[in-house]
Amino acid sequence: MAGEQRVAVSQRKKWNISSREESKVNIDSTEQEDLAVPFRGPVAGGMRPGRKVIIFAVLDSHPDRFYIALTCGCGMPREPPADVALEICVRFKERQVLRRACVRGAWGRAESAIPFFPFIKNQPFKMEVQCERGRFRVFLDGEQLFDFQHRVAPLHLIDTLWVRGSIAITKLA
Repeated sequence: MAGEQRVAVSQRKKWNISSREESKVNIDSTEQEDLAVPFRGPVAGGMRPGRKVIIFAVLDSHPDRFYIALTCGCGMPREPPADVALEICVRFKERQVLRRACVRGAWGRAESAIPFFPFIKNQPFKMEVQCERGRFRVFLDGEQLFDFQHRVAPLHLIDTLWVRGSIAITKLA
């Protein structure tokens, strides 16, 4: 995007999910036996306008940060794929909800503006990521938190959900 600052591939961070920790859970299925964090699982059929991913989770008692990402493919065991359509990073110390995308290995500038910081330690939450024509719209417990313009196309290639950090997943839908 015009005016966006990019980070070189050599500066990409590691996501620390080993292949034995990878979940085989399809988030559209009703069998959700292995939701251990770190979590990596397929979004059957990929994203498209009208599709949403819902994450029910509980924060740790002393949360530091957690990440939720929608990616194109599953990447390598310790490194995300070259295209990350949306990465959400919640930082508790700074009370920030950062989001950004990685296109062909280059990370864009993080967006941080939110109307409120809604996360409370030890408390459950429901995060809903709705895919619309030009953007993702993210809700937390029914309240809109932010919009994020698409940077990766075509949308159906966005087929993997990653979750890691200071949360426990209770359900995916």
